[in-house]
Amino acid sequence: MASVAEQLAASASYANFSKAKELQQRIWFTLGALIVFRLGTYIPLPGIDPVAFQQNFTSHAQGVLDMFNSFSGGAVQRMAIFALNIMPYISASIIVQLVTPLFPQLDALKKEGESGRKMINQYTRYLTVLLAAGQAYGISVGLQSSGAHYVLNPGLFFTISTVITLVGGTVFLMWLGEQITTRGIGNGSSLIIFAGIISGFPGAIIRTLEQGRQGQLSPMLIFGVTVMALFVVAFIVFMERAQRRLLVTYPKRQVGNRVSEQQTSFLPLKLNTSGVIPPIFASSLLLLPTTIANFTTNGGATGIMGTITNLLGPGRPLYLVLYVALILFFAFYYTAQVFNPVETADNLKKYGGFLPGIRPGEKTAQYIDKVLTRITVLGGIYLALICLLPQLLISYAALPFYFGGTSLLIVVSVTMDTMAQVQGHLQAQQYEGLIKKSRLKGRKK
Repeated sequence: MASVAEQLAASASYANFSKAKELQQRIWFTLGALIVFRLGTYIPLPGIDPVAFQQNFTSHAQGVLDMFNSFSGGAVQRMAIFALNIMPYISASIIVQLVTPLFPQLDALKKEGESGRKMINQYTRYLTVLLAAGQAYGISVGLQSSGAHYVLNPGLFFTISTVITLVGGTVFLMWLGEQITTRGIGNGSSLIIFAGIISGFPGAIIRTLEQGRQGQLSPMLIFGVTVMALFVVAFIVFMERAQRRLLVTYPKRQVGNRVSEQQTSFLPLKLNTSGVIPPIFASSLLLLPTTIANFTTNGGATGIMGTITNLLGPGRPLYLVLYVALILFFAFYYTAQVFNPVETADNLKKYGGFLPGIRPGEKTAQYIDKVLTRITVLGGIYLALICLLPQLLISYAALPFYFGGTSLLIVVSVTMDTMAQVQGHLQAQQYEGLIKKSRLKGRKK
């Protein structure tokens, strides 16, 4: 009954879309900002030959470069001014979030509320500039030392201009993402990565249909891959919405002469608390040797580096085993950093809440930690399955699965979050209309 009621409320909300002028303005602003981002991915970096770079990119398009290229919507392949995309900001945010519990000053700022959050955001921006500057300098040095004559006029001026341009592009995207979050709809940073990933979707469809027309792929295989992709998306939606809800009871309270009734609520624990962080970290670490080998040996790694590159190639058994292990490790590590059972138990005790059958305080913290550990195991296995499936299909079944598990997770998660915000704005519009009607009726009386 609850799900039916939610569906009816959602349909009623979407019916009011034409009346939600503010929501329409937010959507148009978001689309305009994403168009600006896509245009920037086609503006080449000053001082390089973009045609020569793009022609030789395929020989280096393994490792971290390939993943970042898909996130940036092809900006790395074209060596555009947005080649770094917003990934330095994402990395800085994750680093600050992970180290906050380790530093008392940052932990104190986190507990100060809005003012502390603004200060932490400022530190994140500073760290973003440092990370982007380091990556931009590495790119400039790599372009000049590659021996492929990408750079028209190598030297100190090219290095400085490259660092300024790439860092400026990242800072602009960071600002653009904040503007989308404030004046648009959805999370700005996530939507920028989302736009970069789905920009490759039309090309993937065209390539698949072209292969089917040429007889390289059978129609039944294309149909099977489509059905499987839809099933994977539905499975991701189900698992991302899954949560374990712990019953919390608040006893009767007496304030003056008024006695409040006993109340109950739920403490929701998401099955996948860590989100897409574990796959991104695991992929970056495992693909780093391949990236270093491609740049240092111009794609022909030999000796120890060549052996490591072969063993850690995408789809290899050792790569798959380490991939699963790292995903599980980062799932537990990140969950432990963002969710503190002891702090949660203390807050429940502070406000008089308790879990039925569990003593408040330490016992409650132990029980929450036990439940969180169990569902994190399931969440880690779910992430590993989603990320392994495309690797297995491409490497062993030779199926045309063009998107990795990390990309699918990002696309589905961002879509769900954005649609939830749209529905929230529509429901707020509906409630405002009801309030206005009730006030008008009150005046008539």
